[in-house]
Amino acid sequence: MNKQSINKLTLFFMGLKSRFTENSLIFKNIYVTFTTGLKEFKGVGSFESGKIKYNFNGRTENYDLNTLLDKIANDAQNYETLSLIYKERGTSILISADNKNVKMTNTEVQEEEEQASHNAGETSTLLNRDYYIKAGKADALLKEIGIMTKEGKIKNDKIRKYNQIDHYVELLEGILDKLPKNQTINILDCGCGKSYLTFVLNYYLTEVKKRKCHFIGLDYSESVINSSKKMASNLGYRNMEFHAIDINNYIPDKKIHVVISLHACDTATDMALALGVRVDSDVIIAVPCCHRELLNGYSYEPFKSILKHGIFKSRMADILTDGMRALLLEAKGYEVSVVEYISPLETPKNLMIRALKTKEENDKAMQEYLSLMGALNVYPALYNYLNQY
Repeated sequence: MNKQSINKLTLFFMGLKSRFTENSLIFKNIYVTFTTGLKEFKGVGSFESGKIKYNFNGRTENYDLNTLLDKIANDAQNYETLSLIYKERGTSILISADNKNVKMTNTEVQEEEEQASHNAGETSTLLNRDYYIKAGKADALLKEIGIMTKEGKIKNDKIRKYNQIDHYVELLEGILDKLPKNQTINILDCGCGKSYLTFVLNYYLTEVKKRKCHFIGLDYSESVINSSKKMASNLGYRNMEFHAIDINNYIPDKKIHVVISLHACDTATDMALALGVRVDSDVIIAVPCCHRELLNGYSYEPFKSILKHGIFKSRMADILTDGMRALLLEAKGYEVSVVEYISPLETPKNLMIRALKTKEENDKAMQEYLSLMGALNVYPALYNYLNQY
């Protein structure tokens, strides 16, 4: 390849070097094809342990990206054409060069497009919605979390779960769009368990929305944390970290933009909400689970003849627990909405609390909250945790 094309190629490679510096956590592979006449010479580089493991002409060596691109530009002098695919999660950049021209375009990997179309056709009769997490492009994720078979079909007994995780993304999309666009979004999952929804959000924000994000999963169970770490490694999701720790003992070392909690039992939801307030999170999302705390503790004289029936008292306790959580978040300056996450036919624990920080503390809401505490004769866990902080 002539010197003029090599110079242009070097300029494009400077752009890739800068991109890698900004987005190294989502880099996946480099594929290189040199040609001379009818002969092709292929190289493949993959990210391993902080280096790029590059195989070319039967020889494998480890490079940092800058050195590797310099080597490729130098090697290009010995060939007539070069085709290089720089692949990130959700994006592929194609650079092609010959003696006449050098050009760069963003491209989708053809196999992914064909597979997406194939899988969508197979599942469309079963899954009647336009999915945010699309079969085909999200196959690696869906297989890892057990929604899809190795052959690329949605499992019949996982269709409901697939709908749930996709609806979760749908409910969060609008509120997440309000987060800052010019910085890495740090998302903290409290009581993460196996972290399925965290992996789903990671995929969607990184590969669909093209947002820079970092995920932190917390759980007291060492085994589920190890399981989450293994899944992240299998998927190549390097923008994640997991810690076996009590939520109350966690101190973040970076700004937290989003705190999420899914089906944390009883007052564990309150721990997550309190942590979100403590770190001044921009967004707090919670799908509560069981509500035992207020059930045997609250009383309200005007409803005495109604609450003598256990089922009424239990249902009212659920409403009071989540209603007071929402009110206290409002008192702390959050705009709160409570929506139905999934059908109550699937589970009665189907509410999602969404809170977006919009202002300073609301004294009126706090007075209303304190009045309710007195009227109901309760001292909720969320209030207690916030006072501890």
